Amino acid sequence: MDHLVARDTYHGPTGVPYGDDRRHLLDVYLPNTGTASGNAPVVLFFYGGNWTSGERAVYRFVGEALAANGIIAVVADYRLSPQVHYDGFLSDCALALQWTLSHAASLGGDPARVMVMGHSAGAYNAAMLTLDPRWLAPLGLTPDRLAGWIGLAGPYDFLPIVDPAVQVAFGWPHTPADSQPIFHASAKAPRTLLLAARNDKVVDTQRNTIALANRLRAAGTDVDMRIFDRLGHVTTVAALARPLDWLAPVLPTVVAFVRGESLRSGINT
Repeated sequence: MDHLVARDTYHGPTGVPYGDDRRHLLDVYLPNTGTASGNAPVVLFFYGGNWTSGERAVYRFVGEALAANGIIAVVADYRLSPQVHYDGFLSDCALALQWTLSHAASLGGDPARVMVMGHSAGAYNAAMLTLDPRWLAPLGLTPDRLAGWIGLAGPYDFLPIVDPAVQVAFGWPHTPADSQPIFHASAKAPRTLLLAARNDKVVDTQRNTIALANRLRAAGTDVDMRIFDRLGHVTTVAALARPLDWLAPVLPTVVAFVRGESLRSGINT
């Protein structure tokens, strides 16, 4: 799909270090047109891959889709299991967010309009940074620095763990309940957008996306949710790319949320 993604809509540095490990690298996608300097929203994206695989270059389509709509995008690698367990990759994601917040203004973005976004395992990472303050605290940051967060097909409540690879990543059976994003749902959560496929065969949408949305709403958090009929687990993120955007309005929904436009919550498409 990469060869079908435009290259004339963005510019920016690639392979930028945000830490000391060889996996501590990120790519920046700056809009070529249509963005007022210093006022652009910024989205830091974490990809999925069961916390055992993934490369930022594969997600150029995400950076391009956002940049083409006037949003500065940052796509970050992070250490994977079995090199590290969940505390390691969450610490990496926190470091990437620290870099993004520190550099937002110099990139032409608004530090007050920074969001995190993720798909699948990456949505878990994004959720934990925004819902559980323990991961940002060592860096002197708090989740209220974020303008919001976006989760695509994320696992937010997956104990007991049955997948052998995920068992390693989370130290099963000694995995604490507070490793689950749903455990941390509260009124302190930033503005939230949750997207998923109704018939996701990888992550149970009812238990994860819908349950987290309900828990956050009950706590008083502003939550928008979309459950799509024509998508699956992978196409929930792949529909951001123009070759597949006809499948469902994932991109316009994300763009409207990032821009702060009101959405009619709970509509299924």
